[in-house]
Amino acid sequence: MTKENFQVYPLIDKKKKGEKLQDKEIKWFIQGYTDGSIPDYQMSAMLMAMFLKGMDVAETASLTDAMLESGEQVKFKGGNVIDKHSTGGIGDKASFVLAPIASAAGVKVPMIAGRGLGHTGGTVDKIEAISGFNTALDLKTFQQKLNEEGLVLIGQTPEIAPADRLIYALRDVTATIDSIPLITASIMSKKLAEGANGIVFDIKYGTGAFMRNPKDARALGKSLIQTSKRFKKKAVALITDMNQPLGNMVGHSNEIIESIETLKGRGPKDLTDLSIELAAHMIHQAGIDKTFEKAKKRALEMVSSGKALAEFRKLLKSQGGDERVVDDYSLLPQAKVKTEIKALKSGYIKMFQNAEIGLLLIELGGGRKMKTDKIDHAVGFEFHKKIGDQVKKGETIFTISHHDHQKDAVEKIKNTFLKEVIVMSAMKVKAPKLILEKL
Repeated sequence: MTKENFQVYPLIDKKKKGEKLQDKEIKWFIQGYTDGSIPDYQMSAMLMAMFLKGMDVAETASLTDAMLESGEQVKFKGGNVIDKHSTGGIGDKASFVLAPIASAAGVKVPMIAGRGLGHTGGTVDKIEAISGFNTALDLKTFQQKLNEEGLVLIGQTPEIAPADRLIYALRDVTATIDSIPLITASIMSKKLAEGANGIVFDIKYGTGAFMRNPKDARALGKSLIQTSKRFKKKAVALITDMNQPLGNMVGHSNEIIESIETLKGRGPKDLTDLSIELAAHMIHQAGIDKTFEKAKKRALEMVSSGKALAEFRKLLKSQGGDERVVDDYSLLPQAKVKTEIKALKSGYIKMFQNAEIGLLLIELGGGRKMKTDKIDHAVGFEFHKKIGDQVKKGETIFTISHHDHQKDAVEKIKNTFLKEVIVMSAMKVKAPKLILEKL
């Protein structure tokens, strides 16, 4: 790291004015925040300046390098160590499906996952709905388990990109999430540090994504692929729809149940299709199959044969989780009260204000308003209709799982859903395309 001695205020002011930060300035600033000499409030100001004024390719590269170099880096032998990263959304639990599929096919999958960010849920938060599951493995154990068992899921360790771990939490509470340079540096610093040889990116766009339109999603995808190539990593990015929840379930226990159902071959079509597609790209990248078509066929076989489900069960057992949940969902935290919300009129589902669904889950306790908040894994939503579906007046559109004492919150959620979140049309609506394109 740089030994230069800059001043914090002038660097924030420089970026605030839209000027380009030099490599050594960025690395000095990130080092200072990581070692505690630069406080949260000044890092927040710098993040906002970066967010508002943007960063060019060189600045993004420097930020990625600085965050990567703030901690240890893992290396694995062989070319079959492949990870997947999703930019997040509502009901996005595909990791729990695709990782066991890829692992069962012979891919080594090193998942260093995050917690909830903004309106989106976090993979680590969701898996912790399973009693005993330990995401806090040290780096040595992470390496050992990946080499021996082929699939590991942990939270960000103190050793891996500590600068990102600190900045990630700060971005969540300072409205500086949806920035292509900041997202790129955050994702790539972790993925490069964990030792993956290739990465499959799931770039979401729509009302429930940080990238609201395909143009911004493409820009992020290109930024991630460009950074991957710079570090000589294989990369592919799928641009996928997040204008409605992925699958039918939202909420931590709900999503674990839906993931297991998908591994049993009984999942919703959109979650199944996306998980198979992403897993197939991982299998293909790992060189297990020479063509994508053969890789996809193998991915489907891993589900139909039960091998992927067995791999998920093995993952739970390996990391201390109660593997009985695979057969008995009552072992997961679940809210006792279910309130059905019925349509006020007939028509077709035109759109969801999808981000609002995530924010309403937070209101119910299924997410964080502050980084110190504890998550209630039991609460959640189940959607019975998707975009394009016909709805009759009085028909149940979705169900809220909640606790007895939450009646006021449920009434607020009901009114918000019916007035703002779900948009109806009298005319027939075409269902959106799940996978828009591949980069």
